[in-house]
Amino acid sequence: MLTYSRPQLIGRAISSVCTQSFAEWELIIVQDGSNPETHRLLQEWLSKESRIRYYPRGTVGSIAEASNFGLAQAAGEYIAILDDDDDWILSDKLTRQVDFLDNNPEYVGCGGGYIVIDQNARQRGTFLKPEADQAIRARALLANPMANSTAIFRRVVNGEPAVYDTSMRQFADWDFWLTMGAKGKLYNLPCCLAHYALWEGGSSFKHQKANGRAAIRIVRKHRGRYRGFVLALILAYLYYLYACLPAGVRRFSYSGLSALKKALASSRGAPDKDSEA
Repeated sequence: MLTYSRPQLIGRAISSVCTQSFAEWELIIVQDGSNPETHRLLQEWLSKESRIRYYPRGTVGSIAEASNFGLAQAAGEYIAILDDDDDWILSDKLTRQVDFLDNNPEYVGCGGGYIVIDQNARQRGTFLKPEADQAIRARALLANPMANSTAIFRRVVNGEPAVYDTSMRQFADWDFWLTMGAKGKLYNLPCCLAHYALWEGGSSFKHQKANGRAAIRIVRKHRGRYRGFVLALILAYLYYLYACLPAGVRRFSYSGLSALKKALASSRGAPDKDSEA
């Protein structure tokens, strides 16, 4: 779990880990920068849960850098990701996924569906990612084929530790999963595993231009591994052009367009009626 400066949300995320039926976990929390309130809250959690490990880095880096720092601290066979403003829905989430990877060694990772919520925890849409490996690959260049906060992956693949590309300042998770998919099969459980927070204070809204540039780069980087390069590149350029619009226009349309993009990259699911901007 990476955290930067969202102390009002991280408690919900931690609680969803602590209520897991699978008990053999350790929660590695990596804090970029410094936030006194986050530090205070995490000290309280540390005092009552010995499986939590807290690493305040004190510096502000990219998601890829912070993720690699956290991976270097991990000792488990599997790694599960949970963003600090998301939370897991099912108490047996880890149990289901560990069982799947234990029984399917050709798979390098698995995820599942998610429910989009806003800053007031109101549900805005339900999305299921493509389930089978071939279906995942067919849409992988359109958007991240795995919902990050639902996913679990093998820490070591083919004798090498899984790491993020630190040259990717944005969309590092999408690039990571495309790289993992080149090493083995991927799978998404046909059920919702997490709440995904979508709000204007999130990094996706703040860094849209940089995200657009990263999307173009990622599509070009992985074009030889996945289908649909031309369509994916067109959509990436359209995303960047949208990011160049005035902030007021983007703020008005952000929720609806984001939901539409997620539906495009999903096997099933559509925004709720009241999710339109």
